[in-house]
Amino acid sequence: MDLERDYLLQNYARYPLVIARGKGCYVYSPDGRRYLDFIAGIGVNALGHAHPRILKAIREQAGLLIHCSNLYYNQYQGPLAKRLAEVSGLQRTFFANSGAEAMECALKMVRAHGRALDAEKYEVISLDNSFHGRTLGALSITGQAKYRADFEPLLPGVKFVPANDIAALEAAVGERTAGIVLEMIQGEGGVCPLTHEYVAKARQLADRYNALLVADEVQCGVGRPGTYFAYQRSLPVILPDILAAAKPLAAGLPLGVVVANEKAAAAIRTGMHGSTFGGGALACRVALEVLDAIEELLPGIQRVGGYFHVVLNELARKHSFVKEVRGFGLMIGMELAIPGKQIVVDAMAEGLLINCTHDTVLRFLPPYIVTEKEVDQAVKVLAKLFAKVK
Repeated sequence: MDLERDYLLQNYARYPLVIARGKGCYVYSPDGRRYLDFIAGIGVNALGHAHPRILKAIREQAGLLIHCSNLYYNQYQGPLAKRLAEVSGLQRTFFANSGAEAMECALKMVRAHGRALDAEKYEVISLDNSFHGRTLGALSITGQAKYRADFEPLLPGVKFVPANDIAALEAAVGERTAGIVLEMIQGEGGVCPLTHEYVAKARQLADRYNALLVADEVQCGVGRPGTYFAYQRSLPVILPDILAAAKPLAAGLPLGVVVANEKAAAAIRTGMHGSTFGGGALACRVALEVLDAIEELLPGIQRVGGYFHVVLNELARKHSFVKEVRGFGLMIGMELAIPGKQIVVDAMAEGLLINCTHDTVLRFLPPYIVTEKEVDQAVKVLAKLFAKVK
């Protein structure tokens, strides 16, 4: 901690906890204290810590090939792209290193698609309270002024509209619209799902004006809602033209993806985009293992996520300062009528790691391997802390 204070950029407001190792749903400090991890690297450690299948794949592949340039092929990009096409319903993949990078690629697709039609077709519609990343392009479409203010002016042509307000969306979209970007469940914005009707209208408007519909699935996708992607949680499934995903895909190794249909993918030609590290052999091999594991875990995500919702709602009914429990699968937010930061700090002291987003929303992103036993343990801590709230 002292070295970090002396030598690191002071851009993180860290909690005073050093994590030395992890196993399953738990992490441990250097002195051996155990913490139940219900934030899981902000959704990254979806298979928990030290998962045996992941460790085996890392050990084997690290001894063979970690990286080679995208001037050449490796053995895992093709199979992983095929698997992503199968689970997404889309066709073509670009490999990046993070969610923000994936969103940058998606934005370049949107801009290139629009420009091919008309030099004035460059506007992007995004949502209030959205969060799409901290690079300049992704930041430009992030609908929270507190993240944008220090870096303006940003990308021109961005319009922000309220989530689930169909009239406002219809008013914003027009001939100059190149893309509509949606988080199907807003994460940093407070774990707020979009309605099926709203997404259907966005799809309809994108088709009417020849714009691309982009699903930012970085936090809400890759198994988190109990389906592979959050746009698949309501029937009939409304396919986007582009999806961006990252966080849990390579179990902690950096890997982001853009998966697009043929129409969107055609906007990026040879030489228009690239990544030095994107799609490395190690990350792609691990991602194949992750997707195999998620396929087996999806029923459990739905079951345990449903149980978690039930017991949180039971707790909420006992405390008037709890306004709402919302989310899907193992992406759950509990909105309070009071600031949530102190509860996060107190929970850590009790051996439970959670976080607070949008100031008043306790956010739970437990690993997909979590069971009802760990849920009960977490809720017991919350009940103890809630009982002390005045």
